Amino acid sequence: MKPFKFKPYLKTVIWGGDKIAPFKGIKTDKENIGESWEISGVPGHESVSTDRGLENDEDKGLTLFQLIGKYKERLLGKHAYERFGATFPLLIKIIDSRQDLSIQVHPDDQLARQRHNCAGKTEMWYIIQAEEGAKIHVGLKTQITPEEYEHLALSEAEEGQNPFEDIMANYDSHPGDCFFLPDGRLHAIGAGNLLAEIQQTSDITYRVYDYGRKDADGHPRELHIQQAKKAIDYTVFPEYRTLYDKEQPSTELVACPYFTVRRENVCGETTIDYHCDSFVIVMCLDGNIIVNGIETHRGETLLVPACANKLDIAGKATLLTATV
Repeated sequence: MKPFKFKPYLKTVIWGGDKIAPFKGIKTDKENIGESWEISGVPGHESVSTDRGLENDEDKGLTLFQLIGKYKERLLGKHAYERFGATFPLLIKIIDSRQDLSIQVHPDDQLARQRHNCAGKTEMWYIIQAEEGAKIHVGLKTQITPEEYEHLALSEAEEGQNPFEDIMANYDSHPGDCFFLPDGRLHAIGAGNLLAEIQQTSDITYRVYDYGRKDADGHPRELHIQQAKKAIDYTVFPEYRTLYDKEQPSTELVACPYFTVRRENVCGETTIDYHCDSFVIVMCLDGNIIVNGIETHRGETLLVPACANKLDIAGKATLLTATV
């Protein structure tokens, strides 16, 4: 089985920019594209398999749900298929923030099942490009109580003043930076970032502060201050950026119960075998390569089936890979 390519779902949002289409090398009339959903099993936005250069490709045009139904554990891996069934467990995105995103938090699995009958959301970010002055806001740097959080969220902020600025950790953003965002961690992407996001398949977000912005109809965007109060992890950690040696050609960035993500810098011909019973997501962040016979360029994402998940690579590129 050859790796699959999918048609990206380009999502227009109030804070979106103009970097995603040129980064991916595609043309579109859409403006303010904030997200490209590269691989999605979210109901209503399921990815559709597209051309991958094979003659008489009988899988072209099938949804991700249909592919899982057809290939089952051959696609997902035995363990993943037993655990998730027909649900694809990861949502893969590229995000472009022309403006600051809202400060938000995601519930854990237990709370999300209780409230929304779906999975919670743990995710990670990898910075692809960053404009000068771009920031990432993640985690608490000052201990607060749930009551103090509620007071901040409900307070009338002065113009241009973010009420959470003094209690959240803030980082200057650079290409190659990585941030792990377990459920419960307050976070926000600052303006000027182009990044890859790998997350659980869940679209549940609690927005706690949004700079007073209005939606397309002129109404204030909905906040979820009370819902977030119980979802937030109020623990303070000394460091929220993932520290790793950026000079290493292969390194593990994140390993958690939901996914393991690695960065691979490849040059020439190489074989990568993670020795795991899982599909492999391959995001090409720079360069051009051939993976298991499928040509791939910057901005494309592949789904490599579990039954053929040893990566035979030729070319030069920077990759993110994800397994479960």
